[in-house]
Amino acid sequence: MKNILVINTVADYFKWRSSRPSHPLVGILDYENSDAFPDYSYDGLYFNCYAVFLKDAKNCKLKYGGGEYDFDEGSMVFLGPGQQVGLEYEPDYVPKGYALIFHPDLLLGSELGRKMNSYNFFSYSVKEALHLSARERELILSVLDKIQYELEQNLDKHSKKLIVSNIELMLDYCIRFYDRQFLTREIQHQGALEKFDSLLGTYFSSEKPKTNGLPSVSYFAENLHLSANYFGDLVKKETGYSAQEYIQNKLIDVAKEKVFDPNKSVSEIAYELGFKYPQHFSRLFKQKVGYSPNEFRQLN
Repeated sequence: MKNILVINTVADYFKWRSSRPSHPLVGILDYENSDAFPDYSYDGLYFNCYAVFLKDAKNCKLKYGGGEYDFDEGSMVFLGPGQQVGLEYEPDYVPKGYALIFHPDLLLGSELGRKMNSYNFFSYSVKEALHLSARERELILSVLDKIQYELEQNLDKHSKKLIVSNIELMLDYCIRFYDRQFLTREIQHQGALEKFDSLLGTYFSSEKPKTNGLPSVSYFAENLHLSANYFGDLVKKETGYSAQEYIQNKLIDVAKEKVFDPNKSVSEIAYELGFKYPQHFSRLFKQKVGYSPNEFRQLN
């Protein structure tokens, strides 16, 4: 992507959509009721603001990191400061939906500002949209309507608190809806976990640990075409372990088998598993098993 539009302010995004916000730090754009056609000369956008999109139209695609974003009609996407997206439009694309754009400065001194990091969907590397039911969509629209109502009033000492509180309410609902999405996609997620287990087994039975070292969460997330954060949430919800803990548990299972080989030293086993330093392997093994590798070997 060569021609990137940097969105530093709320006004920057509205200007790109041939509009202007009524508040310098927050705005809601209804694409259908505005001259909201974008400047198609840009290949992508780089955000230094928060952006929440509710999509009601087809034929517009987002790209991130060379992959297509799961962004269907009737879904929501969340972008945080520092994220860049590519844009692709089909000839018959007609904008329809809503965009809530707000600057980080709006949240200064607020409870929401202190908890923004807890909303993991802002850092999903734009790979997993939130797919809404009809009732969920109506609820989100009702909260957006309350925010818009405040934006249309004369600003007073209550305005910021009410606007920020309603943004927080909307994001809290989105957490609930994402949890619902994890449950309704249980079969798909089970398939992803089965592939994860298979990838783990293949990794540790190959030469990759020696050449590439210990596998990372992002390695498996990329192989499953999921972002690291979303993948981590999936593993946690399905297994009760973090993705890193799950990898370590698998590693220890493999290590236990290797420890039984009397012809291999603990150092050799450590290097075979991808550890740079044998003492790090011994420390992890004792932490997980309760015995050092040599003690475990003698017990069995």
